[in-house]
Amino acid sequence: MNGIEMFGIHWKNPVTTAAGTFNAKESPKYYNPELLGAITTKGVSPIPWRGNPLPRIAETPSGMLNAVGLENPGVDAYIEQELPELKQRGMVVIANVAGHEIEEYCAVVRKLDKTDVDILELNVSCPNLKEGGLAFGVDPKAVHLVTSAAKQHTKKPIIVKLSPNVTNIVEIAKAAVAAGADGISLINTLVGMRIDLNTGKPILANGTGGLSGPAIRPIAIRMVYEVAHAVDVPIIGMGGIMTGEDAYEFLLAGATAVAVGTAALIDPAAPVRIVQELEEAVRKYGDPRK
Repeated sequence: MNGIEMFGIHWKNPVTTAAGTFNAKESPKYYNPELLGAITTKGVSPIPWRGNPLPRIAETPSGMLNAVGLENPGVDAYIEQELPELKQRGMVVIANVAGHEIEEYCAVVRKLDKTDVDILELNVSCPNLKEGGLAFGVDPKAVHLVTSAAKQHTKKPIIVKLSPNVTNIVEIAKAAVAAGADGISLINTLVGMRIDLNTGKPILANGTGGLSGPAIRPIAIRMVYEVAHAVDVPIIGMGGIMTGEDAYEFLLAGATAVAVGTAALIDPAAPVRIVQELEEAVRKYGDPRK
């Protein structure tokens, strides 16, 4: 499939990785990341985050639950260690930004603005500690506040990654765009739980976790479709993309590009395979953008 232009940046193809599923050291052992349109890196916070206690992962039918908790070494380590390696490869790099307060998002954005990261992705599914721990992304006012605040600290394009754990996804998307978001990515994981039959207690130490994988794809397709018909900015669609035809369906729904996540945890080379399968789908069904 031909490349795309997003925010004036050329992508070789419309496929990137989902935040948290690409490792700069390990992933290239399985595929050449330069074959992807872009690389989205794991969420980075202003200081190192330890993440949640173990166990953090639980399998489910057609998916998985994770409660990793955005463990990462912090933005300074990211800038010094991971980013240079990716930019040396000539990659389009999308940095996922995490924070527990608006000031934390802004601190990360300020530092990344001085680097050669191409695009910033705000993870608004983080808990807003100043508002009792409710995720930023479930409240349009909070989404507007964090997006507008981040925009003040960078000239780089900002994509807002939306939480699906809301009643009206369009309302949230409109709030992000009204605050200056240059693009939208969706969906993040759905909140779920599994219980151990032997102990009667949740399998995850955190209790709940984020459900990803094919189980959420129909929900993701619906939300991408609704948002694409409501806002006029590029959309990165994600949620259970396992094949090129899955990716093609997201493009039909209105996505400009797609992100591959859980599939890469099952088959580390899945992102590149999906690029190839997407090309086959385009030859079979035609260009979804026409």
